Amino acid sequence: MPELPEVETYVRELKPQLVGKQIVGGQVFWPRIIAQSDPPLFLQLIRGERFDTFGRRGKYMLLGLESGDTLIIHLRMTGEVRVHPPQVEADKHTHLLLELESGERLHYRDPRKFGRLWLVADVEGVVGKLGPEPLGPEFSPTALAGKLAGRGASIKALLLNQTLLAGVGNIYADEALFLAGIDPRRAGGELSSVEVERLHGAVIAVLRAGIEGRGSSLQNYAPPSGEKGAFQEQHQVFRRTEQPCLHCGTPIRRIVLAQRSTHFCPRCQV
Repeated sequence: MPELPEVETYVRELKPQLVGKQIVGGQVFWPRIIAQSDPPLFLQLIRGERFDTFGRRGKYMLLGLESGDTLIIHLRMTGEVRVHPPQVEADKHTHLLLELESGERLHYRDPRKFGRLWLVADVEGVVGKLGPEPLGPEFSPTALAGKLAGRGASIKALLLNQTLLAGVGNIYADEALFLAGIDPRRAGGELSSVEVERLHGAVIAVLRAGIEGRGSSLQNYAPPSGEKGAFQEQHQVFRRTEQPCLHCGTPIRRIVLAQRSTHFCPRCQV
């Protein structure tokens, strides 16, 4: 599933392709892709709108329209958005087309059909339960310590909890915990203040590196430009099971925590 760096890359690359362009029509091929479950109304409301602002909240893309409404897109596992010339036909996995005044068409494609789109006046109705943005000013060591205080769940599970921290998923949780030298199985509430401060810095560092690398292209993810991300080349532990740790040579272990594959170095992470 695309995480914060991948979604941020999407937003940055879609902006020059869409900014100022008007939506003149569209088709919904799979109704459930529209979260409000009323595709005809969705198409009626979005027709005539122009793309105006481009943002992100956690793993959600926020494509602002001139009217003040926002098109929210959550890619989930296999969703992708592309702007194509009119001769590119929709395939069986294309669930939405938006026709642009330029003649181009925005394709939303999703083989697994887990992604969703919203058209809303108030984004908080969709993203209001998310925790703080890890690259925003509200995310501090003190704030993180408050989120973890008294928690008996594993620190890996807590990092994946989007109501505690928005945008961090499996890849960047594993990488941040390695960088901070913290065993993912430890209870979040048991971390010392020094460890919390290390983890805070590690989360920020790996997310920034992920954005600089335009995300991690492992299976399904590729940014709108079509050129794959490169951060997978910097992974220290994620999907490196039984390979030697790049720091100490100990084989990387894989276990399951919070129903997710978890990768760590049993020597470097304590």
